Amino acid sequence: MSEDILINITPQETRVALILQGAVQELHIERTLSRGLAGNIYLGKVVRVLPGMQSAFIDIGLERAAFLHVADIWEARSHDGQNTPAIPIEKLLHDGQSITVQVIKDPIGTKGARLSTQISIAGRMLVYLPQDKHIGISQRIENEAERELLRSKVQALLPPEEKGGFIIRTMAEDASDADLQMDVEYLRKTWATIVKQGKTNPAPTLLHQDLSLAQRVLRDFVGDHTATIQVDSRENFHMLQEFGAIYTPSVLTKLTHYRGERPLFDLYGVEEEIERALGRRVDLKSGGYLIVDQTEAMTTIDVNTGSFVNGRNFDDTIFKTNLEAAHAIARQLRLRNLGGIIILDFIDMESTEHRQAVLAELGKALQRDRTKISVSGFSTLGLVEMTRKRTRESLAHILCETCPACKGRGQVKTPRTVCYEILREVMREAKQFNPREFRILASQVVVDMFLEEESQHLAMLGDFIGKPISLQVQSDYQQEQYDIILM
Repeated sequence: MSEDILINITPQETRVALILQGAVQELHIERTLSRGLAGNIYLGKVVRVLPGMQSAFIDIGLERAAFLHVADIWEARSHDGQNTPAIPIEKLLHDGQSITVQVIKDPIGTKGARLSTQISIAGRMLVYLPQDKHIGISQRIENEAERELLRSKVQALLPPEEKGGFIIRTMAEDASDADLQMDVEYLRKTWATIVKQGKTNPAPTLLHQDLSLAQRVLRDFVGDHTATIQVDSRENFHMLQEFGAIYTPSVLTKLTHYRGERPLFDLYGVEEEIERALGRRVDLKSGGYLIVDQTEAMTTIDVNTGSFVNGRNFDDTIFKTNLEAAHAIARQLRLRNLGGIIILDFIDMESTEHRQAVLAELGKALQRDRTKISVSGFSTLGLVEMTRKRTRESLAHILCETCPACKGRGQVKTPRTVCYEILREVMREAKQFNPREFRILASQVVVDMFLEEESQHLAMLGDFIGKPISLQVQSDYQQEQYDIILM
């Protein structure tokens, strides 16, 4: 089945949606003011070593010090295969020491970024490991003969002086020797630049930043199953063409510039899908529904039959609802980017055969996920426990904040999120009407955001549509409430 990739780019944020059979399967959001840090490489400074926790706090120039555990220090591991005990962290690090580290997990909530000293640099077909001579292969490539062929092919392309290793990605299955050679040269050159900067810059400093979201789409998301990649920004379309011509020439035929009058995400119903992905309840086509509750410790998903009564008997109704819920749960995990511990409360089933069938269907649905997942069977309480690797904030944490009115019992969109919605709505109205002026009625906090941090984006939009945009505070408006008056 082919999928379409939609890329919506504005000065303030980039949003990507993956569409399969008319339904949104994945959502990715990256804001200009808060780009993700995972993959970035820094020259950091050791702030404090904690022998009791076998960990250290590293200053990499962020608001909070980042966290480095001894298990993530390359030098502390045993590489001789003899199960030699790890070297204690106090013998490896000391306060004030400079150290090259890579972010493996973004800051989430009150926790700082998680670091590793094992550096990996991703290309389209290969991942470069400068400290490791091993050549690994993605587990998704299952054919043993194909694995050995790829390993020998990459080994033959490496120069004699190469001291690093590589991981072969699934994209390399159909790659030519020239494509692999280009990836090897790009990755080695990137690492050489990082090493040079690390010797000439003081700590803390950023040595290497991962690609932007739009560029990562071309590198990581596009495959034979991709039909089209639509970009609604002409400037960024040309930038992606230039990037693709160098690193991913095979995707250029799929890359198109969307010129339609209707906003791209509106055309495919993505805006409505984002709204639904922020809610607790997810309705199933059969009449059943899911209840999704996200907490700091874990996420729970409860399955309910609702109004579904189409089975031959009650057990059959439960079984069919759970089968449909398995697919809906897998999709919601991707849409909402839910990570950590996840508890699934399927409707109780007496039949062991039914339980196994639901688990098998869940496993099949989860195969589309790009993130590492581990699923346990049904517990004695009838719950399915699973984990999904968490490397960045969930959709709700990006778009929403804790509601000050309800003391954490619910969520409202942030003022910046509301500002961006208003900017999109003004653009939408400007394409349909030709008023003398646009007047925005909003709460005090949203108007303040427009007057201060978002003033440049508001001015840019006014210049782009050629109309004045004025602001008016409505003291009785809630944070998410606004109106746009055509004057």
